[in-house]
Amino acid sequence: MEAQVWDALVNVAKSAYAAGLGEGEVPRPLIMPLVRGELVGMIWARPLKVGQDALTGIVELANIASAADADEVVLVWETYDVATACELPVVGPAPCLNMVLATRDGHVLHQFPYTEQLQQHGPEGRASVTPDWSPASAPQPGGELMPPIQAAVNFSFIPLELDHPSPFGVTVVLMEEDGYRVRLTEAFAG
Repeated sequence: MEAQVWDALVNVAKSAYAAGLGEGEVPRPLIMPLVRGELVGMIWARPLKVGQDALTGIVELANIASAADADEVVLVWETYDVATACELPVVGPAPCLNMVLATRDGHVLHQFPYTEQLQQHGPEGRASVTPDWSPASAPQPGGELMPPIQAAVNFSFIPLELDHPSPFGVTVVLMEEDGYRVRLTEAFAG
């Protein structure tokens, strides 16, 4: 992946994450599949219940990458939130926004730790937080991923076998019906 494309994806992920925190929400895990260097879109996990449902919901993000026949994927998640939702131990810095760039041949983990700056309570009484980004950790080729993230990476590159004339289109529809938020780029929305 070209450095300027990666930098743009990092900026989009950090901005979306900061905006969500500012609204008192923790953004859900996100996948950004790419086909021949072109972004397919941004797909956020459906609402997740603690436990097995969270594990399944995160792994199912891979369906969109598989259906698009992606050759690269970027997964984005927050350490503490995924660990809590999946009932797993916290591994690595927390709070931390994580991004993994993966291909069929491997992955590189990028971590963006931050401290939370508490802001005023919003109209619904929720506290909002602004991330104060610390320097990013050095990229970690083959870095350890949480089990549902590793599974999503692995499944992203297994061809989706659907007996349907438009496997990608039907996957988008099914994921949206399940509550995933799908925002495709213009090239893939048609």
